[in-house]
Amino acid sequence: MNKADRNALLSIIVVVLAGLGIAWAGSQGSSTAFGIPVFALAVGLIFMIQWLAFIPAYLLQTEKFYDLTGSLTYITVTIIAVVLGPNLDGRSMLLEMLVLIWAGRLGLFLFRRIQKAGKDARFDEIKPSFLRFLSTWTLQALWVTFTLSAALAAITTTTRRELGWFALAGALIWLVGFSIEAKADAEKSRFRADPKNKGKFIQSGLWARSRHPNYFGEIVIWIGVAVIALPILRGWQWVTLISPVFVTLLLTRISGVPILEKWADEKWGGQEDYEAYKERTPVLVPWPWR
Repeated sequence: MNKADRNALLSIIVVVLAGLGIAWAGSQGSSTAFGIPVFALAVGLIFMIQWLAFIPAYLLQTEKFYDLTGSLTYITVTIIAVVLGPNLDGRSMLLEMLVLIWAGRLGLFLFRRIQKAGKDARFDEIKPSFLRFLSTWTLQALWVTFTLSAALAAITTTTRRELGWFALAGALIWLVGFSIEAKADAEKSRFRADPKNKGKFIQSGLWARSRHPNYFGEIVIWIGVAVIALPILRGWQWVTLISPVFVTLLLTRISGVPILEKWADEKWGGQEDYEAYKERTPVLVPWPWR
């Protein structure tokens, strides 16, 4: 076993342990089904879906269904949690609706994008290795678990409260984030579809106010979900508020912004218009007055 495979195996072990930890914390106060906390069942299902999807992906050496599988996991697990959870209430219905709308739109967008591109270059060196490719699917399981954790805790908990100002505020925050993410994705898709823009970088619309407005929108989305869930979290369930924190750290420090910034610098670095764009445009949080 080479060093890359050893690191991948270690990553898988650490990720599974982290998943077990959040499953335990979120299960405190959770309703049960088949004698098991529904929250824990949901986390187990998240990992199972990724591992099952990995099998044909590895055999066919394809990453084309990676993002789509992630989105379908959000949808499937949220619906099952609502069905198996306690009596349905307004908060559960609201959270279910918001997660399904977000996951449905993003999943279709990412699937169409990779169908047009033909592949995701990030996987080129990873796919041939069983353990490295498996680690990416396991990491996606943790991504879904952490981002969905606050919503799952609120849906599965036996604590119930009527919707109030937190729900209204959270829904409005979610709507702002969803609008920004959807608009940014649409703007970039139109830009790339125009042959005149081949080899150029987008710097119009929301992209004139932030170099990564889609990521900013996604962070705001999960802040909104956490605000809706907040009033009914108890004890160890508070750990599930890691959801927006995890999304923020992941997109700004690990897989999102750093990778794309490096790629853009390698492609356009040194060009006067690109350097000017970087100088005047914030990395993440938009400048609305520009």
